[in-house]
Amino acid sequence: MEQRACDLAAYIIENRTTVRDAAQKFGVSKSTVHKDISERLPHYNRSLYLQAKAVLEENKAQRHIRGGLATRKKYKGA
Repeated sequence: MEQRACDLAAYIIENRTTVRDAAQKFGVSKSTVHKDISERLPHYNRSLYLQAKAVLEENKAQRHIRGGLATRKKYKGA
């Protein structure tokens, strides 16, 4: 689990990706990604946790924009 948490964090940081994308890439659930990053990783590697947390918070702040674009695309048919 320690290695998976570190690998997930590294992937999220390098690719600036979302929890959903990371979960799909590693074949785990979104809940597992959240638990690994928020609960397990701080005990193993604090600096990696802080970097991953920053990316995830940025994604969370932009979530409403991505949702709006997806809805627009859906109804415009493009």
